[in-house]
Amino acid sequence: METKPARVRILDAAHELMLTVGLARATTKEIARAAGCSEAALYKYFDSKEELFVRVLAERLPRLTPLLSGLVAEPGQGTLEENLTEIARQAALFYEQSFPIAASLYAETQLKRRHYEALRKIGSGPHTPIESLDAYLRAEQAAGRVRAEADTFAAASLLLGACAQRAFAYDATESGEGPPVDAFATRLARTLLGGVAAENPVADDGGRSRP
Repeated sequence: METKPARVRILDAAHELMLTVGLARATTKEIARAAGCSEAALYKYFDSKEELFVRVLAERLPRLTPLLSGLVAEPGQGTLEENLTEIARQAALFYEQSFPIAASLYAETQLKRRHYEALRKIGSGPHTPIESLDAYLRAEQAAGRVRAEADTFAAASLLLGACAQRAFAYDATESGEGPPVDAFATRLARTLLGGVAAENPVADDGGRSRP
């Protein structure tokens, strides 16, 4: 049986440990041991546990960041409703899977501060999806598909905030389950669209297109 490359094994081990024991207790030593390599070998691929955490989010969880990056780079593709629905769906899944990983940080103030300081050094953090969605909506605003007076930052915050809230808000219910993700994403996108979509968006061909 072919052995997985070391980097893949490290990411797999980090993902599993972060899910089971939480980010705070998933040390690089334990991750390396689970991956079947030395801690020194781990640091050949990742400069810090924070970088490893970011790569786990990007490569092992629903791909929210690549989706947003692609839409920012090429606004005007698809309909605005389709794009916002897919963003909401991926974001809901992303927060559902990442919340259990990061939750342990909030029990240890000093550790959380050090973690966020390290994330800032590599240009990452929980705020970056909001900034990326804001950038996408501003690009659509420039293209005429989002109303000129729409508050794109508030819209981005509302959509992603609702997706993050879904990750834990229903834990105390009898079923412990949140709304089904596809229906949730559709309803959320349509509601947001009603507040930001231009009435008569201009298509690339000079005609009219759907939002």
